[in-house]
Amino acid sequence: MAHAVTETRVVTADDLLMMPDLGVRRELVRGEVREMAPPGEEHSETHTELARLLGNHVRAHALGRVYVELGFRIASDPDTVLLPDVSFVRADRIAAGPRNPGYRSGAPDLVVEVLSPGDSFDEVEEKVFEWLAAGCRMVVLLNPRRRTATVYRSPGDFVRLTVADVLDGGDVVPGWKLPLRELFD
Repeated sequence: MAHAVTETRVVTADDLLMMPDLGVRRELVRGEVREMAPPGEEHSETHTELARLLGNHVRAHALGRVYVELGFRIASDPDTVLLPDVSFVRADRIAAGPRNPGYRSGAPDLVVEVLSPGDSFDEVEEKVFEWLAAGCRMVVLLNPRRRTATVYRSPGDFVRLTVADVLDGGDVVPGWKLPLRELFD
């Protein structure tokens, strides 16, 4: 008896970049496209405010660049391109000259992900560990509904902060301190 063979095409980062914008956000995980719904108001407001507060500090101290929803190619062959809500890259890791029209290679120094109501904990945790494995030095997971932040430095080194605490950039974003109340109120 003959069996039909289905061949799945592995998508590359270049393929992903050329896909039409249909109002969905896309990531690429080991050559497989994953679509995400556009963020809701709570999600968007939280990550926009965080990007503003972080960006003001980074610019005032010439520390590097803050990005919103920039794709980072963190693995090749098969390609993985992840799209953090907010990210930071140190100045010494940014080349002079024109901006890259495609995805940035390598992991940022800081990633901030904002939980959406439809996110599953397992999927988000998998993404946190992907960032850390790719060399990201700090991943912050914001939960607007619970008004918490979980800060990861490695899979086994994390701390959960409440609205009464202060998020500290430590050695990743020197001098940056954000009272979570300021973000969530």
